[in-house]
Amino acid sequence: MDRVIKLDNVDHYNSLYGLETLHPLVSVVDLTKATKSVNHIQMTYGLYALFLKGAKNCDIKYGRQHYDYQEGTIVCFAPGQTAGVEMLNDVVQQEVYGILFHPDLIRGTSLGKTIKDYTFFSYSVSEALHLSDQEKETVMDCLKKISIELEHPIDKHSKALIAMNIELLLNYCMRFYERQFITRSGANKDSLTKFEQLLDEYFRSNLPVQDGLPSVKYFADKIYLSPNYFGDMIKKETGMTPQEHIQMKVIELAKEHIVETDETISEIAYTLGFQYPQHLSRLFKKRVGCTPNEYRLQNVQF
Repeated sequence: MDRVIKLDNVDHYNSLYGLETLHPLVSVVDLTKATKSVNHIQMTYGLYALFLKGAKNCDIKYGRQHYDYQEGTIVCFAPGQTAGVEMLNDVVQQEVYGILFHPDLIRGTSLGKTIKDYTFFSYSVSEALHLSDQEKETVMDCLKKISIELEHPIDKHSKALIAMNIELLLNYCMRFYERQFITRSGANKDSLTKFEQLLDEYFRSNLPVQDGLPSVKYFADKIYLSPNYFGDMIKKETGMTPQEHIQMKVIELAKEHIVETDETISEIAYTLGFQYPQHLSRLFKKRVGCTPNEYRLQNVQF
């Protein structure tokens, strides 16, 4: 049975691998300098972590699934996530580089206000970032800048400068992920087609009455993607979020019911999965510019 380790500070991680801790809240990882190794463990993160895997020398599991990574792959974890590590050999030093930082490091900084925007921290195992050689150099350069700052004595500028450089690294990762969405455009379009089919099937079934309006997670699970990755992919492909797609479908169906049936607005709302009729009326007014009843009067057939 795997040993479970709770990583709530960077020194704990560094002590596992025999690395030096230069700052209590952040550490640049270079496992080519490791003096110890761990195996068959699960790490529950209380930190943000980003690792660049230079070679396939271990298996990383998130839940029951294995990370799909190759040489030059970035994997990310956020506080509250658990990942397992299984070494493929007994080598202590590994070609793994990265950064760990405690949430306290970025409190009060611009990064602290935007950290939730870096949705790749919540991507799942099949959604790792695969880098080109040039992209790897960019990541390593960012890590080097942070490392140089960590070697400088801590002063009143340290926190801001370190946070700014981490933010720069994360912004590059956002750019690289967007590039990956483009290079995987064929697979993304297949997922978009599947999403549209599932959306049609949901509203043709009794699920809206039974379960209410569908969530983004419902469709992401059906396509075997994490909600964040699914949302980012759909937005990149269409310019609209999955939630906007769902709302557009609801409005389209509401218009059909309003014009083609004698159902009351309340009956239409419940049929489409709204818990309260006024929620449909509010969404309809926002999207169409008039209330459902006004739309019915404008489109009544004489």
